[in-house]
Amino acid sequence: MKTSDAEAVGIFRIHHSMGDGASLMSLLLACTRKTADPEALPTIPEKKHARSQNSGGFWWFFLALWSMFRLIWNTIVDFLVFVSTFCFMKDTESLVKGGPGVAKTTKRFVHRTVSLDDIKLIKSALNMTINDVVLGVTQAGLSRYLSRRYGQLLYSEGVSGKSNIPKNMRLRATVLINLRPAVGIQALSDMMAKKSKGKWGNWIGYILIPFNIGSEDDPLDYVRKAKATIDRKKLSLEAIITFVCAELVLKLFGVKVASAIAHRILFNTTLAFSNVIGPLEEISFYGHPLAYLAPSVYGHPHALTVHFQSYVNKMTIVVAVDPDVIPDPHQLCDDLEESLKTIKAAVSERELATVVPIV
Repeated sequence: MKTSDAEAVGIFRIHHSMGDGASLMSLLLACTRKTADPEALPTIPEKKHARSQNSGGFWWFFLALWSMFRLIWNTIVDFLVFVSTFCFMKDTESLVKGGPGVAKTTKRFVHRTVSLDDIKLIKSALNMTINDVVLGVTQAGLSRYLSRRYGQLLYSEGVSGKSNIPKNMRLRATVLINLRPAVGIQALSDMMAKKSKGKWGNWIGYILIPFNIGSEDDPLDYVRKAKATIDRKKLSLEAIITFVCAELVLKLFGVKVASAIAHRILFNTTLAFSNVIGPLEEISFYGHPLAYLAPSVYGHPHALTVHFQSYVNKMTIVVAVDPDVIPDPHQLCDDLEESLKTIKAAVSERELATVVPIV
């Protein structure tokens, strides 16, 4: 079927029991080759880990001790919040949160492609990561979307106010973190060629990220707050702890109990969110060039799932929604795209304001 984005669409439907998102995407990319070199595997950028600089002396020891204390404290707090989410802590009922039975409803998938260079421009200007930027853009876009829908609701009731979004809204995203060592697609390709067994399955941990939803005077505050949230989560072992607990529950009580626990935690949050790094050059699948990649998921108790997938110089935003909860997913994509443009414009204005005129 021909679309506005490509000559045809190929759909791969794989059950999550086969593996987590990171391994399944790596498997798919291991089946592709560079369009410019049909014998070569795609190039996937490796994650760069920050290296601590040991300057020696008392201050280095104090900072290391302080970081260790924060790591332990954050891990304890995050684990308690995770347990509380399972027991009683639910997100605020909102216009994007699914109700009972949402896991079994038919989902609608839409996507929007934006410029990866725009995201990198914001990243470099504000000294952030791409994860920081896409999370900030998502918070800004979702705030814009909710403000409009709540505004329409209040208008129909004859109520007006400065902010349409309810105050003190608790809205969190469930993020799945890949915990396996960076195997890479070369290892997967070799594994398939030799028909050997490797570390397959689901090697993921859960983290819960609070979303900053509301009206910000400065659009850059969305990405600044996103960076603060992610930096805080980096100093926590939440993903490892939740993975270990999930494995322990699975071995002691079986898959039904483990599935019920995961279902309840996901149901008590609002959405799922992820960002996946894609190839740096154009790729082909058995001789057919790929125009874009658009991964998503369904079957979990969320009415909204947002995926970001990079490919060459493009970033594809994939939104999966329950149409009974979010009847206008294209409008949500518009708001996400417009938020990126607004944040980029704010960065450009900031850069111009720092330029000192030559007299």
